[in-house]
Amino acid sequence: MDDVIRIVGIGLISLILIIIIKQYRPEFALYISLIAGSIILYFVLDQITNIINLLKQIANQSGINSEFLGILIKMTGIAFLAEFAISICKDAGESAIASKVELGSKAIIISMSIPIIYNLLEVILNILPS
Repeated sequence: MDDVIRIVGIGLISLILIIIIKQYRPEFALYISLIAGSIILYFVLDQITNIINLLKQIANQSGINSEFLGILIKMTGIAFLAEFAISICKDAGESAIASKVELGSKAIIISMSIPIIYNLLEVILNILPS
């Protein structure tokens, strides 16, 4: 609960600072947004680490290929980082760059998922009668 209060507090304080600073120095509003986002990401990293450890433990107990788990974790990380970058681009008024970042991250995620899709198709083909 403390983490949520910290994150919401940082978000609200940053929002107030951005609103005030935009009146006088709009170019600094983006820096405040970047700093606030980085601080919030720092607070969330501990939770993300706990989730990754739990997923690894579940994968070890269930016999899931750890390579696939690693790929899924990387894909999730790419999605989070891309969303962070997209939000910053949109805050800066650069929606064209935001859409390019979104397209690029989707392409990377799809290319990373190919080994999982291939393995899934192999399993399906092995189950189907010949």
